[in-house]
Amino acid sequence: MFYGAEVWDPWLIAAQIVCLQCLYYLTLGFFLSFLVGTRVSRLTLVYFFDFATITTSTVTGRCVIASLLPSSFAGAGYMLYLIERAKKCLDFSATLFIIHLFICIIYGGWPSSITWWVVNGTGFAVMAWLGKRLCRKRELQEIPISRYRSSVNSNLVVKCGLDLA
Repeated sequence: MFYGAEVWDPWLIAAQIVCLQCLYYLTLGFFLSFLVGTRVSRLTLVYFFDFATITTSTVTGRCVIASLLPSSFAGAGYMLYLIERAKKCLDFSATLFIIHLFICIIYGGWPSSITWWVVNGTGFAVMAWLGKRLCRKRELQEIPISRYRSSVNSNLVVKCGLDLA
């Protein structure tokens, strides 16, 4: 299907959002389990959604920050395979972080820490920018048709009975 001929499909968009959100949180959980899970007695959802855990004043807080940023890099890679379009990367990144903001508000209240905003803003920028670059790089790749063309030409020669030798 050509990119310009696609039909607006809300079920596909919702499925992409859910998949991207789930993969982001799975990756975040993976990094949190290694970086934070070794420092605390019990890893809970507090480290995912409470703004108070994102701080530079403690080692555990810095480990939470160190978990959030690579998750944004991974999110850009996920967008390469889930979204596939450079012009949609900003929208999906913004959607992911807005949903994350709502979950954080429900879980721990309005994020009043400037560190939370800087870390999540940086994560959003990294995911949107890197996802757009990766998708654009894939979109600009040449379509390999030389192999197909040569097999078609040889089939035509055989069918027509032409001897090119």
